[in-house]
Amino acid sequence: MQINQIFLQDADFPAQLREIHGRPASLYLLGKLPIEPMIAIVGTRNLSAYGEQVTYDLASELARAGFPIVSGLAFGVDAVAHQAALDASGQTVAVMAGGLDRIYPASHRQLAKRILAQGGAIVSEYVAGSETFKSNFVARNRIVSGLCIGTIVVESGAKGGSMFTAKFTLDQNRTLMAVPGDITRATAAGPNNLIRTGATPITSSSDVLQALGLNSAAIPASVIKAQNPHEAKIVTLLKQSGAMKTPELITATDLTASEFASIISLMEITGKVRNLGAGVWAAR
Repeated sequence: MQINQIFLQDADFPAQLREIHGRPASLYLLGKLPIEPMIAIVGTRNLSAYGEQVTYDLASELARAGFPIVSGLAFGVDAVAHQAALDASGQTVAVMAGGLDRIYPASHRQLAKRILAQGGAIVSEYVAGSETFKSNFVARNRIVSGLCIGTIVVESGAKGGSMFTAKFTLDQNRTLMAVPGDITRATAAGPNNLIRTGATPITSSSDVLQALGLNSAAIPASVIKAQNPHEAKIVTLLKQSGAMKTPELITATDLTASEFASIISLMEITGKVRNLGAGVWAAR
């Protein structure tokens, strides 16, 4: 796919980004930037199962409501946010810290291809051939927040990269939101500190829309169609708890281990559940 360059004075340069201090003179672009208001979701690369579930739920619900999700294509929260938006048949935008001919990390090339295939975009202020230097990531984060009407920080250390995105969000006079976290986890320090200093606490996608002054009724409910009573019970348990381990589900459903393995595998293939790793399951 051809890399296009759009300049600050061009009509198709993102309006939100044009308004910020330190805006880039131009953007390099793969795909097409959405015209709808965008929301950034950012956080740690080392997210917990809780952080993964919250990120997935927020991104998928907001995408279903028509809000493209912006993040940085990194491991952790970024990748989950992009994936969730795509799974919800929504659009998502990845902001790179290097040239667009060098997808970083390389293991996310397939994710990048899917972003483009579903009508999203990959953008950078760096010309093709540019290496991805560590210092570029902080500069990149001003574009992540600058494209959006608001930013959500899910999990982050007190001095994580997402804290730069949070600062840029405030400097750009955009809405800063954060997900409260377990105070015993280092990755909760960032969002908890942000909430203590004025960020809006977020516990649902409806909270996000309320913080942005939008209609919370815009979020359609996610419907999972169970094929049999066993699937229905598993879905109900996961919806109620958020996430459960395999042994807990086997006990709660009165299934044998082999029966459960067969059912849960089919549910994963058909997109009803997600494996969070280490035998932990969550509903889509």
